[in-house]
Amino acid sequence: MKPAWSWQFEPEVLRPAPGLGPEVAITPEWAFGGVHGEGVKVAVVDSGIDGAHPAVGGVQGAVALAYDPGVAGRVRFDEGPHEDLFGHGTACAAIIRSIAPACELYSVRVLGERLTGKGFVFAAGVRWAIEHGMQVVNLSLSTGARVHAGRFHEVVEEAYFARTMLVSAINNVAGPSYPSQFAGVFSVAANDERAPLALSYNPHGPVEFGAPGIDLEVAWRDGGTIRATGNSFAAPHVAGAIALLLSKHPDLTPFQVKTVLTALATNAEMTNGRP
Repeated sequence: MKPAWSWQFEPEVLRPAPGLGPEVAITPEWAFGGVHGEGVKVAVVDSGIDGAHPAVGGVQGAVALAYDPGVAGRVRFDEGPHEDLFGHGTACAAIIRSIAPACELYSVRVLGERLTGKGFVFAAGVRWAIEHGMQVVNLSLSTGARVHAGRFHEVVEEAYFARTMLVSAINNVAGPSYPSQFAGVFSVAANDERAPLALSYNPHGPVEFGAPGIDLEVAWRDGGTIRATGNSFAAPHVAGAIALLLSKHPDLTPFQVKTVLTALATNAEMTNGRP
């Protein structure tokens, strides 16, 4: 009798593994050339998105989650247009739109007017994104409460096997940061770069990727902008890059996407002229 799960590797069941593409160097042209995010659904789990902001240019869907002890699971889901209660989600959405202008943006609101919320509502928002076919989910928020670590570990595993790319900003201060400390997410902190796709790679963790996030002018509520610094604004640069990559190479798995981004990093080592 064979062990459980071994049936998936029997010849009549096993499917071809998706390749990275041609036997040439992984270059920005190979990864991103000629696409603008078409066909890729990107969710921003945050304080909401102001779809009317000129830097956002509309959203394709929205759901607002809120704590409600009177419903099953204590989380109420209100689908439909909503406002950004703080400005933070609009900033992240606008960065993604600037990199992948043709992607589909979805607002998943889990934070309130003070940019706070409950951990299980946050996790429910991520699950909503997975269940609704989002290919990329921007998480410019985290929780330091260890009580939620197990919950988020389960959600990250679900996303990984659904090929949903979770891009998670690590906390701006040292300390526990979930889900960004899990290997199944694309963990992001700010670097000093200015070019939107100038990503760097840290092989030592817990944060893997660096992206522009220092002293940036970002979109904000009421159609305005502010200057801001934070890992929150680095994460959507990575989310936008992944949206471009999946637009051109839709069958890539999360670990393959990490491989491509690592090869394209500004600090990538070159071997025989190839990353």
